[in-house]
This record gives sequence, structure tokens and C-alpha cells, in this order.
Amino acid sequence: MNVIKVLVAGVVSIGAVVSAPVPVASAQPCPDVEVVFARGTAEPPGVGGVGQAFVDALNARAGGKSVSVYPVNYPASSDFGAGIEFARTFVDGIRDAGGHIESTAANCPNTRIVLGGYSQGAALAGLVTSAAIPKEVPAEYASYVPKPMPAEVANHVAAVTLFGTPSNQFLTENGAPPIRIGPLYAPKTIQLCAPDDTICNGAPSAPPTFAHMAYLTNGMTDQAADFAVSHL
Repeated sequence: MNVIKVLVAGVVSIGAVVSAPVPVASAQPCPDVEVVFARGTAEPPGVGGVGQAFVDALNARAGGKSVSVYPVNYPASSDFGAGIEFARTFVDGIRDAGGHIESTAANCPNTRIVLGGYSQGAALAGLVTSAAIPKEVPAEYASYVPKPMPAEVANHVAAVTLFGTPSNQFLTENGAPPIRIGPLYAPKTIQLCAPDDTICNGAPSAPPTFAHMAYLTNGMTDQAADFAVSHL
């Protein structure tokens, strides 16, 4: 479990960089753009350090459009040894993100949604786009996993921006199902993996390098914001 301990320590340090609270969608009229973002492991509630950097970059490029933010409501737990209880916290995040996106699509049909996540949150966001429940989920647990979002919801999601997404090799070696971006979302998804980031580059499961903590400063949040704006 050294991999997890090192990863958690790094992600916590990223979250500590951002001290100001993230604005959450309020009762104001429907925004032009809404960012739905899942933070990384053990970051405090909100969108986390990478999420805030992405939101700031998107706001700077929004051209006067109103942008609101919805931090995915999930524990971002570091208790990976908790087995099914940890899995439940993760699945609850998938349910929260998907439910919020569906609600926004229904109640604010002109709002363009940008879904994103970092590290554990990127895995969560990727699974939100899935066209089917992963076949690797044991049958006895499949009923707990939320069903895929209706196909028409994809029309309201402008872009999906994922940072440091755990690779399928990393996930498989750690007993998690692989991430399959749904075909309705794949053309508008950008997955950013920093050079030498062993969490996302397909390397065998091993302690993460500092590259996994580099997204705040390596320009990739700007790259993701450019991508998202080009799809609004």
C-alpha cells in the first residue's frame, strides 16, 4: 500500500495550495457554463487544487460567459483497504455527479456542462460517461452501480477534462474496473497525463512520481481550458 500512501500525501499537498473556497452553484439563473469537477484523493471538499486551477483558467477564457461550479459530493477517501466500503464511497460519487448532470440538463437546457476530475476524481468522472456498467463489476454488486446517463444528456455536456486518470493497467492491478469513456463523450474528452506520471501512463503499478502532482504548474490546466472553450 506504499503506492497509495505516497499518492495521498502528494494530493493532500496539492489541495493545501488552494485556500479560498470554490464558488458553488447557487439559486441564481442558469449559468452559461457549469463545471462539474471531482477532486483527488484526500483533498478537502471542493474541487481541489487542480480543479480550482482549471476553473480559473476556464473563467479567464470564457469571454464574458457566466461560469458556475459544482464540486462532486463524495468523500475522495484514502481508505483503499476498506474494500467494498471504499467502493461504495466511489460509486456514491458517480451517482452524485451523474444525477447533478442530468438535473442540470433538464432544468437548465441551455447550460453547457464541463465534466472533469483529477486522479481518483478523474476515474470517477470517466466512469460517469460510461455507456454500460463495467462488465468487471461482480453481479451481486451491479444493482448498486448507477445506470448510465440517458443518451440525450450527452448533448448538454460540452467537454470532459481529465487530469492524471489512473491507467487501466493501474486500475486492474489494484482490483478496480477499467475506465471506458462512452462513445457519445469520447470525441469531446481530453485526458491529460504528465510526462513520467506512472499513475496514468500505463506503467506497472508503482509509487507515483512527483509528475502526478505537477498539473498545477505544467500548463495542462490551461490546455484543458482551451479544449473546453473550443467545445462550448
